[in-house]
Amino acid sequence: MGIRIGTAPVSWGVMDVEKWERKQSYAEVLDEMVQAGYTGAELGPYGFLPTDPGQLKAELGRRNLALIGAFVPIPLARPESHEEGLQAVVETARLLAQSGAPLIVLADAMYEERMAVAGSVEEERHGLTDGQWEKAARMLERAARAAREHGLRAVFHHHAGTFVETPKEVDWLMEMTDAALLGLCLDTGHYFYGGGNPVETAGRHAARIWHLHLKDIRGDVLNKVRRQKIGFLEAVQEGVFCELGEGTVDLPGVIEILAAAGFDGWAVFEQDVDPSLPGVEPVKSAARSREYLRKVAGL
Repeated sequence: MGIRIGTAPVSWGVMDVEKWERKQSYAEVLDEMVQAGYTGAELGPYGFLPTDPGQLKAELGRRNLALIGAFVPIPLARPESHEEGLQAVVETARLLAQSGAPLIVLADAMYEERMAVAGSVEEERHGLTDGQWEKAARMLERAARAAREHGLRAVFHHHAGTFVETPKEVDWLMEMTDAALLGLCLDTGHYFYGGGNPVETAGRHAARIWHLHLKDIRGDVLNKVRRQKIGFLEAVQEGVFCELGEGTVDLPGVIEILAAAGFDGWAVFEQDVDPSLPGVEPVKSAARSREYLRKVAGL
């Protein structure tokens, strides 16, 4: 089927950030996804969309939206929280499987100390110890096996403000985990934020990229973030993420490489925003980003 285009509630500002008030109901967000031209959606934070499989399928079905998957963070740097994280994975995987989704997106949690240096990470100074890496890798394999028991593929999402952000950290995790068990969700914006070239890693990890998040970055804002040591959530409020095609990321290059490699799955448009800020109009941004993909990539 090739590359299919979806989106996620995060583009409407639906994030697990307590101080960011959600302005819209889930029904309004789903309606606007359709209005903007999307045919698939991720779940968003657990509990934003209905958690009853029958109700969830009904809400998506009446809008002809496919459920793609869900983003589930696990505090990888805190082994004492691994079991609780695994329970969240199992709970989410059960809902996804009962609702027809094909995959689950695993990630590290965000931490204050890493959000403070996001975009300027020095691995040896700010990173995990060897022992923490080993425990994190084994935890993710356990989570991936749990997802597979529910018929789902598991992918790992690197993310600014977590302990798996930079290209080196992504490579280390890929090397330490079973390639047949855990794929990679390449997020073009977060990879660029972390100092990497998404086109280069798309080519190098093509066989392991089972899911794609399409984000764009304003290079001038990211430079300011690095220069002034602005934290990750504050960077979002500064507008570091932008509509597709307005930023610095070579999105057509990534899409071309993955298409040539036979990528068969969903590419999800995301634009992390604070919905409380003036001028933030998610449905308009989502529609313009969808049109960009049609014009530039034929998707």
